[in-house]
Amino acid sequence: MYFCRVDTKANRLSIKYHPINSMKKLYIIISISIIVASVTVVTSCSKIIPGMINPLQGLCGPTDLTSAQTLLFSKGNDQFFGNRTTATGLGPYFVATSCGSCHSSDNRGHPFTILTRFGQTDSTGNKFLARGAPQLGTFCLPGYTPEQIPAGATSTKLIAPITGGVGYIEAVPDSAILAMAAANVNNPDGVRGHPNYNTIPSYVNPLPGAIARADGKYICRFGRKAAVYDLFQQTALAYNHDMGITSSYMPFNPYNYLDQTASTVPSIPEVDNDTFNSVVFYVQCLQTPLQRNAGDATVQAGLALFIKTGCENCHKQTLTTGYSPVDGLAYQTIHPFTDLLVHDMGPGLDDHYTEGNAKTSEWRTTPLWGLGLAPGVQGGSYYLLHDGRAHSIAQAIQMHGGEAAVSAARFSKLSSQDQNTIITFLKSL
Repeated sequence: MYFCRVDTKANRLSIKYHPINSMKKLYIIISISIIVASVTVVTSCSKIIPGMINPLQGLCGPTDLTSAQTLLFSKGNDQFFGNRTTATGLGPYFVATSCGSCHSSDNRGHPFTILTRFGQTDSTGNKFLARGAPQLGTFCLPGYTPEQIPAGATSTKLIAPITGGVGYIEAVPDSAILAMAAANVNNPDGVRGHPNYNTIPSYVNPLPGAIARADGKYICRFGRKAAVYDLFQQTALAYNHDMGITSSYMPFNPYNYLDQTASTVPSIPEVDNDTFNSVVFYVQCLQTPLQRNAGDATVQAGLALFIKTGCENCHKQTLTTGYSPVDGLAYQTIHPFTDLLVHDMGPGLDDHYTEGNAKTSEWRTTPLWGLGLAPGVQGGSYYLLHDGRAHSIAQAIQMHGGEAAVSAARFSKLSSQDQNTIITFLKSL
């Protein structure tokens, strides 16, 4: 059963799936539904608090699931948005107290929950792991020394990407990613792009149809530089680096070289495997963001201009998933507007930090679905690009350089009316 709840961090309503564990909960939910209906007279959740995004027009619930899968999704939902405390393993170093803190309403993050990564400028491996890398613990528990970026390390700021639809992205075959890279060879706009190959940890199993390179590295697709292999690895990293919570997959607490105490011995897992797997499943099965007003004439004209300007060179409109053990994710046509490749975005977006085999100026093409919903979880404003530096869609486009410079220049030369038509289209996503 779905019902509305207020996400106080994002100042909006969201629809979340919650299990009914007893008749008492059923009675409460039915009572709330009756009250809401009598107060609002209409069924739209957005009428409860004016000005909020109607979640029925955006991110909403899981893909098609069996009854057993629905229960697992429900458990993962509760864990994803449930706050951790010291009693449940939080810390000693952490950035947030829940997954939902950085991914409000399964959407993008906000500068208040920005992550800081630090390391090096080449692809030979992070040389600062023994000094607390790759992530800075923004907060620490009493009695611990606040973490600092070591001398000589380079760092970057990263806003959490959208979580809606990521299970579909995980199901896109490696062969499709390689085909998109191969198609760039003769691109007249100078767009190239390549997969980010990285070593995957021993606790991660290669996805169906995975294509390994001769050196044993695999195509990765998650994270701002596409350095994370799959959602299982991403969940382990998020628990450990973002909340300081150990699992059987990452049994050591984050290490602070100033204390040298947090990572000396493996910790008893602070999240059990069943809970961990439910969170992985929850994230995998989130439905794709829904486009609004797709049939509107201005939206359709904006899409045509988007393609004509060359933006679709990287922001591929349509991809097809391959095999997935979840039927609702398998062999689906999706519209994420990404090629899952990393592209050189020029010196203006060079953060002098890298992961995997990506250069410091290379970034994974950000999926654009859900873009129009971003202000609803970012305090009414846009915080776009990897670190939120762009405060409007037009500004984000104009900051594109490197392989995207030709397309950005074409956009800048358009009339203001045509620019606004493209932006209207992008806001519909």
